[in-house]
Amino acid sequence: MPKVQSDALTALRVEWWGPFEAYLSGERRYSRYTVRNYRQAFEDFCGWLEAAGLRDRGFDGLDRRVIRDFVIEAQRRFDRPTLHNHASGLRAFYKYWVRQGKLRLNPWIGVPLPKLERRLPKFLTEEQMLRLLEAPRRLAERGEMDDRTAWRDRLAMELLYGGGLRVSELASLKFGDVDTDTGVARVLGKGQKERLCPLGQVANAVLRRWQSEYAQAAEQDSPVLSGSKGEGLPVREIQRLLKRHLAEAGLPLDLTPHKLRHSYATHLLNAGADLRLVQELLGHASLNTTQVYTHVSIARLREVYDKAHPRA
Repeated sequence: MPKVQSDALTALRVEWWGPFEAYLSGERRYSRYTVRNYRQAFEDFCGWLEAAGLRDRGFDGLDRRVIRDFVIEAQRRFDRPTLHNHASGLRAFYKYWVRQGKLRLNPWIGVPLPKLERRLPKFLTEEQMLRLLEAPRRLAERGEMDDRTAWRDRLAMELLYGGGLRVSELASLKFGDVDTDTGVARVLGKGQKERLCPLGQVANAVLRRWQSEYAQAAEQDSPVLSGSKGEGLPVREIQRLLKRHLAEAGLPLDLTPHKLRHSYATHLLNAGADLRLVQELLGHASLNTTQVYTHVSIARLREVYDKAHPRA
């Protein structure tokens, strides 16, 4: 896609993108990844307008027909999830400027998008999770990992699985966010929405051991997960440590920290947990987001039935 000439793009960034980005980061407190994705959507859209000879019409001169043309062309360049993400960003962009009184209408409202494939989330079985959680201990016993790192890595995985935390939530978790007496963490999730996450007895016990014996600092504002100098672990480091333990457990290396969250939700529902309770625990704004896990649970029930029932 041809890009807007640098001077023109700079002007658009200053006039249109800059205030919107400040709103996303400051008022809405979106993650930097979401802000980055929305910026890419904005710049791609500007590039398309330039190539189509529509830039001079301005954002207020575009109607739904133009937006439909953009969506049709964008389907050749993006997969469906990316296109939906771009559309979400541009819809929010227009909504913001309509509220500011700078644009009259939001032409993105009601524009049809190609349907997303409903993919079932990948998750680990309970036996696979046990192997993964035991991996740090095995590495330490063989002298391939020091005890401190082993306990830290186990704690990271126990919190992802035992508390259903997002990896970004885990990276920002402080000791002051956790009540080890009750085993409950206060987590700030997407959109700065706060929720309470029970961690489970095992995760809480590992946290207590880590806090008392290995953490460099355990003040209220100290990061729960830390490196050798007490610095907080970034998301990428948590992703890297997981891959090492996936290899030790003989599990696929493409599994991400988010798959431990999927496992958490699936195992809860398999054990009979109420769907709305799981929604609250996961911090999902919509029940529809949580319902995908019911399909996983039903598939598992069907598998058990087919293997066990004589009339299956």
